[in-house]
Amino acid sequence: MPGLTQGPGRGRSARVRFQVVEVTGPSMVPTLYHGDLLLVQFGAPVRPGDVVILRHPFQQDLLVVKRAAERRGGGWWVLGDNTFAGGDSTDYGTVPEELVLARVRARYRPLKRDQRSVLGVLGWAASALRTVSADRSVSRRLRAR
Repeated sequence: MPGLTQGPGRGRSARVRFQVVEVTGPSMVPTLYHGDLLLVQFGAPVRPGDVVILRHPFQQDLLVVKRAAERRGGGWWVLGDNTFAGGDSTDYGTVPEELVLARVRARYRPLKRDQRSVLGVLGWAASALRTVSADRSVSRRLRAR
């Protein structure tokens, strides 16, 4: 679940804008880790497999990051990449379209203190900034459940 300030709704008239948010919690491991920074785009179209920021259906002051798995009856079935963490559509069902606020465009993983060695810095440099693209393996995971 990322920390995120209020953003605009997903209406067609909303101006598309970007914002940086921080991930908290393990629900999207191994794609995203606690402390990762995300570049999110409000109002961007969502496709199956995209990582999105949404309002929790039962606690709308709580914002979460999940993967949009598929469209279902006026909303999105969303899943965390960490199947052991819970807190996705398997718990609360389909998320209404208006609660999906933004699409994640890129992830930045900050350098940690234990990565100060030469090898640590090289490893960090190779993976620190990545685009977050649609994972087409989501549909295979859904069929396997």
